[in-house]
Amino acid sequence: MALIVQKFGGSSVADRDRIFNVANIVKKTHDAGNDVVVVVSAQGDTTDDLIAKAAEITKNPSHREMDMLLASGEEISIALLAMALTEIGVQATSLTGWQAGFRTDRTYSSARITRLDTERIESELNRNRVVVVAGFQGLNRLDDITTLGRGGSDTSAVAIAAALRAERCQIFTDVEGVYTADPRKVPGARKLAEITFDEMLELASLGAQVLNNRSVELAKKYGVELEVISSLNPVPGTIVKEKTKEMEGMLIKGVAKDTNVAVISILEVPDEPGMAFKVFGLLAQKHINVDIILQSTGRGNNKDLTFTVPLEDADKAVEILKEYQSRFGGDEITVNKDVAKVSIVGAGMQSHSGVASTMFEALSEKNINIKMISTSEIKISVIIDRDNADRAVSAIHDAFIH
Repeated sequence: MALIVQKFGGSSVADRDRIFNVANIVKKTHDAGNDVVVVVSAQGDTTDDLIAKAAEITKNPSHREMDMLLASGEEISIALLAMALTEIGVQATSLTGWQAGFRTDRTYSSARITRLDTERIESELNRNRVVVVAGFQGLNRLDDITTLGRGGSDTSAVAIAAALRAERCQIFTDVEGVYTADPRKVPGARKLAEITFDEMLELASLGAQVLNNRSVELAKKYGVELEVISSLNPVPGTIVKEKTKEMEGMLIKGVAKDTNVAVISILEVPDEPGMAFKVFGLLAQKHINVDIILQSTGRGNNKDLTFTVPLEDADKAVEILKEYQSRFGGDEITVNKDVAKVSIVGAGMQSHSGVASTMFEALSEKNINIKMISTSEIKISVIIDRDNADRAVSAIHDAFIH
């Protein structure tokens, strides 16, 4: 007997038929003699609908009240799935995030898990019940409801798997696994049998939407083996683990696109020690993440600073920089929101030369201009015009994966 954690996203429980489809998947796992904990998200577009309802009331709702509102979506899903399991002959108990023992910090809308008390979950498992847990939510030390932010249900599932030392954590989605590119946009995309935590973390951070990067970080930290698998088509998925059997000649594992990015430039900053700290320290204080950074030689005793931030933070970042511009100087602050980040990821890059050259050649042949470049041991990212993003992904994919 093994302990299996299974997570199902909103599309997998979107309506009655899909809920019963999930229930049958869970029943099959349970009937095989396994203990099962199921983590589910809110149904379909429920979260978007709840956000829209809040917008009907106010343009600026507090994060606390939004967490109170959004947590209700998962509560609907867990109750309906537990009912469906009971209907097909499987004893099941639904638990909210706090009933399942999730304790978080006080950051509303993007809380971090501080503790997970699994006593209630283990009690239900000992009664041979399937435990259906609401993902994405917990309680802070004030006993206020908090949510874990984007991809929070993945994070909830991995946390439970780590705490209970589950044999595997299965992430069920509407795709059949992790692909070398988005199969809906790139016809030649290949499904990977396995991928390392580091490669998956890079892909998740760079725009691949199969897994949330926080969940991959947690899985790597606690050694939780993940399986990305389809809830609609019963075929083998993709295993995410520490080490994989590298295929000879497969330099990269994936091409990812991220349009949630903006480029900010500060021109003519005085070329003096500490200027970069003044700029990026200020943004860090305001909780704005900065990704790619370029510092170029300007004119005279000046330099230019160019960097990327999440698109939703661009206006806030520019506003803050202009407000405190007297601290670091600079002639002009500009922002470009019509850009995208296209990246390749693969551990095979470390031992092969010419990977960057191949990527840049593929873009050159399509007459796609590169604005910024960032590299690491297993990643190369470029900033290009957003209109060229899909063409760039296809061109790069064709250059590396046949």
